[in-house]
Amino acid sequence: MRLPQIRLESQQALISLQTHNARQYIEQPKATQEIHQPQAEMSIQTTPSKLTIDQSQAWHDIGLRSAKQLHADAAQRGYQKVLEAIARRTNEGMEQMKIENGGQPLITQAVQNAYRPQKQINIGWIPSVFAVKTDYQPAKVDIRVQVNQPLIQNTPNKPRVTYVPGRVETGIRQENDLLIDFEDLFFRNFQFEMKI
Repeated sequence: MRLPQIRLESQQALISLQTHNARQYIEQPKATQEIHQPQAEMSIQTTPSKLTIDQSQAWHDIGLRSAKQLHADAAQRGYQKVLEAIARRTNEGMEQMKIENGGQPLITQAVQNAYRPQKQINIGWIPSVFAVKTDYQPAKVDIRVQVNQPLIQNTPNKPRVTYVPGRVETGIRQENDLLIDFEDLFFRNFQFEMKI
């Protein structure tokens, strides 16, 4: 005896996917930069050097003096000679007052005063050592520098971005299918196909 039979054949649906990747383009322009450097301010102040030469002593030593100076020097020498004469005569008087102490003050004084001392001969037109006096003040230089900072102006540029979004295309590559095969004694062979 034959039993009825049912056969089922199913086929799953298949989905097709087609993707297109996203694209992005980035361009970064360089920043705009301006630099301005002001010059430094410099001032220089100079005090000149000074050389002073005083040769009045050298002129005086060789006898080249003004009339006023000659008169002053002669007066000084005369005054000095008067003081020396007064001192000599005072000493001679004191020696003569003390004649009782012995000695021969009159004879000694007569011999001393009879002969004048021998004069020293010397070249009178050579100035003394270091008669010329010099004074030197070196120059002074005052340098002042004012530094100016650079002026920098920087303008950044924004990046340029181009974006193309991606997309996905979907479709059905294969539809689902259900095939039912039914075999019965009465119907013999009956097929029924169903699509869901």
